[in-house]
Amino acid sequence: MVKRVHQPREDAEFDFILRMSDAPVLAYFIGTWPKAVEPCRTMDLVVGGIADEYAGRLMVVRADITRCPAATERYGITGAPSYALLKDGQAVAHGAGPMTSTELRAFLDGGL
Repeated sequence: MVKRVHQPREDAEFDFILRMSDAPVLAYFIGTWPKAVEPCRTMDLVVGGIADEYAGRLMVVRADITRCPAATERYGITGAPSYALLKDGQAVAHGAGPMTSTELRAFLDGGL
């Protein structure tokens, strides 16, 4: 079974996943501190649906800010949930905060 959302345990795994992707990557950054948990949990459902909808055109990586601090810094992430649309490892769009499916689609379509 193909993973629809990759969840790296550390920066090295995050970087490996990026190198292996031929498609653009939605890097979805989550937080585990109390104020971030609920919005991130809500976004997990939205991002999961987007991963299904964009399968074959986009890879989705769900990265915990505390486990992937170098990636978090590299892409200028300052809160959770946050998003970076990556092409060839370079951010072409950034977003932050809870989004609806429609808003996340617009964010992606603007950069794809």
